[in-house]
Amino acid sequence: METLEFVIYPDGRVVERVTGISGSSCAEVTAAIEAELGCVISQQPTSDYFASTLTQRQETPAQVSFSEW
Repeated sequence: METLEFVIYPDGRVVERVTGISGSSCAEVTAAIEAELGCVISQQPTSDYFASTLTQRQETPAQVSFSEW
């Protein structure tokens, strides 16, 4: 499940937590929000950022023929 959580402090700081989005695509999801919030001071990637998406790979058996000469 994809989740965006915002904590707004009395001094105006905003902490954003993104979970459930694998890889760097979380930056695409949050870019518009961050542009409206203002200057991003720091970022800490979570384990979801480093998780790789599963891709299926189909292997075709190689056909090898030998000649007898």
